[in-house]
Amino acid sequence: MTVNIVPDGELAYGIQLPVQAKSVRTSMEWERGAEIGASAMVRAAKACDDAGFFYVAVCDHVAVAAPAAIDGGMSATWYDPIATLAYVAAVTTHTRLMTNVYVAAYRHPLQTAKHFATIDALSNGRAILGVGVGHLQSEFDALGVSFVDRGAATNDAIDGVIAAWGNEFQQLPAPVQTPRPPIWIGGSGAPALRRVAERGDGWIPQGTLRTVMPESIAFIRAHRDMVRPDAKLDIGYIHEYVYVGEANWDFDGEYTVTGSDQRIVDKCNEMGTMGVNHLQMRLRCRDLDEFCDQAAAFGERIGPHLESQGAI
Repeated sequence: MTVNIVPDGELAYGIQLPVQAKSVRTSMEWERGAEIGASAMVRAAKACDDAGFFYVAVCDHVAVAAPAAIDGGMSATWYDPIATLAYVAAVTTHTRLMTNVYVAAYRHPLQTAKHFATIDALSNGRAILGVGVGHLQSEFDALGVSFVDRGAATNDAIDGVIAAWGNEFQQLPAPVQTPRPPIWIGGSGAPALRRVAERGDGWIPQGTLRTVMPESIAFIRAHRDMVRPDAKLDIGYIHEYVYVGEANWDFDGEYTVTGSDQRIVDKCNEMGTMGVNHLQMRLRCRDLDEFCDQAAAFGERIGPHLESQGAI
């Protein structure tokens, strides 16, 4: 049984929570200041909650060390995803709370099940378990976990979490969502796409280009039809940067969708026609004030006009 949470016909929009991951690869310059911390995350989360963002998401790294932190541009500051989501749950009302992505191979499935059942209970049913295999071998080595076997371990973890959530005798707080919280699979390679088709409730692409999305969705659909023909899947896309309105400062226009509201709506809805029903937005901004303003503008001027064909 799959669990679909994006309302039929809607193209939902979520976002990576600023500041939680102070990485050159995933954050903007303003987020990485030493003085930027918990209060900024709270303000950003509240702005997204008020603006109708479907989810806020956090990353998962336990032990990023040199050379990845220095040479790889990842940094060593990654707020713990479970603690952060619990913190954000207390200051938001509507937005769902997602990991993008939680490396399930690092923990026993019962621990993962307890983490997300707790988040779901604390947030009154807003948890999304976004799960992936991980990519940083040095982190696996530091934790004493097999990097080579991470795919099989992830599959076992997903199965174990679902089983734990369905067992009333496990020592967990019961998830609020019924029949359970959704599990969205992260990744873009063939093994990840097969995992979506075989085990997931949805897909969170990681770096998949707009031009490649149709063939990736077709791959998922074809494999799903062989192994779980009755399953319906919520399909995502990590959108290019967006700036709502006319900017009075320079940025790389090649990677930013801006201009008229209709142009932004059209670029988003292009994904809806492909079979995508949730977008992870990236807002081009220079500071927290501008982030909050952009979130509000997106929610007011763009969000109401987004449409999708629904889950595939």
